[in-house]
Amino acid sequence: MLLLVALSAIIAPFVFLVLFKMPAIKGMSISAIIVILLALTTWGMDSKVILSSVFQGTHKTFTILWILFGALVLLNTLRNTGAITRINQGFQFISADMRVQAIIVAFLFGALIEGAAGFGTPAMVTGPLMIALGFRPIAAATIALIADSSSVMFGAVGTPVAVGLSNIPGADTAFFNEVGQTITLLDLGAGTFIPLILVSILTSFFGERKSIKDALPMIPWTLLIGIVYTSSAYLYSVLFGQEFVSILAALTGLVVASLTAKKGFLLPKTEWKGAMKEGFKVDTSKSSMGLVTAWSPYLIVVLLLLGTRILPWLKDFTNTAIDLSWVGILGIDSINSDWKFLYSPGTILTIAAILAFIIQRKSTKTFTKAAKESLSSMKTTSISLIATLAMVQVFSNSGLNSNDLLSMPQYIATSFADNLGFIWIFVAPFLGELGAFITGSATVSTLTFSPIQYNVANQIGLDTNIVLAVQLIGAAAGNMICVHNVVAASAVVGLAGKEGEIIRKTLIPCIIYGLLAGLAGFIALSLI
Repeated sequence: MLLLVALSAIIAPFVFLVLFKMPAIKGMSISAIIVILLALTTWGMDSKVILSSVFQGTHKTFTILWILFGALVLLNTLRNTGAITRINQGFQFISADMRVQAIIVAFLFGALIEGAAGFGTPAMVTGPLMIALGFRPIAAATIALIADSSSVMFGAVGTPVAVGLSNIPGADTAFFNEVGQTITLLDLGAGTFIPLILVSILTSFFGERKSIKDALPMIPWTLLIGIVYTSSAYLYSVLFGQEFVSILAALTGLVVASLTAKKGFLLPKTEWKGAMKEGFKVDTSKSSMGLVTAWSPYLIVVLLLLGTRILPWLKDFTNTAIDLSWVGILGIDSINSDWKFLYSPGTILTIAAILAFIIQRKSTKTFTKAAKESLSSMKTTSISLIATLAMVQVFSNSGLNSNDLLSMPQYIATSFADNLGFIWIFVAPFLGELGAFITGSATVSTLTFSPIQYNVANQIGLDTNIVLAVQLIGAAAGNMICVHNVVAASAVVGLAGKEGEIIRKTLIPCIIYGLLAGLAGFIALSLI
């Protein structure tokens, strides 16, 4: 009975969004009410703790909405300046094939953003960019979410590893780098297939023929890009440590993908445009804007993200200058919500939008118009996110109860460990996925479940580094189905209310990735 209550935060959203096909604003509101009532009655949480958790979720919503606004205002500003038209023309020069564009934009450019920023930012940037390239909105959102997976283990300059594993006994830089190398080694057998999976989902669900046959000619090229990304990730983890794996592997992949696509190497001769939205036409008129000028705002985003994460003085300044964090909500010391305003990707995206109209020599009206457009499209999303994050924080804080129960996520993990220890290497990635599905963070999933994964591995004699690596891969895969990521990705492409439909599509590759991670872990354990 208690396990069922603990799982309510997983079961309710799945039932209402995926099975009943409710929009998130309704489905997540009902889910939040159910979880809160069960937390209050069965789990024994105090009403003050629950109210504090709801306020924590609301505050966290504003941090996500700010990132969402930044992504939208940048895209809308670039539309108004004409930069998006020029970027589109640049992609046509490399390849007009939408399968290729999905890999370059969503998987590789998204990995670069993930490596620098993390926290769900890539899908909010690459989704709208794909819309501008002509992708149908639901295709753009789905592909952006699936693509933001392999790079997540090392997102935000290695945060999921360094912070997620920080509560493991003896954790230090050497340990983080060891686990990082194990992750990249296992991902050679899992992440390598993500580009192929991306193209398969794109053609099967969103193509005119809705057939996987349109993905088959792409097998050689997608496997090449997958191998380049995962093998270079392993090399960089060995040479430089885990912090810069996603950034460097993404840059390597972008170079190889662009050069091979331009030459048509391993690519079919027929260009595929089956996911193009109705009525979309590429503007072929000659643009006076240079390609570097058009891309410069995105380059600024990457440089500012890296600078605020790597340069000690800049990192310190952006983390302390404007601090909108809420500490000790309602007097409960352990319930807090961080919001370092200048450090937020939302601020950086907004700054890039402001610099865009200056660099591209356009009127301030291009930005003000973009800001109004962006704000008007975020109304429904804010309610959905508040409900989602309120539920998440009640779930996460459920260890604060009068019944001396573990928190709901810990109760789920220990119950699984007690009953499924004999096949744990296959269970471990899905525990990571469950954590990310609810919390929306590979870091939080790993921070919550890594001690349990570590203890189970020790109890049944498994290599702890392999089990922890599989946890992180699973947590990264869970990014595809995380409710608040899906809500944000839907909103940014103008699809509020279609969250369940998107999850039904991202669930398939999420499960496949988990199975591949478990299999890679099993093989690695067999070779020891």
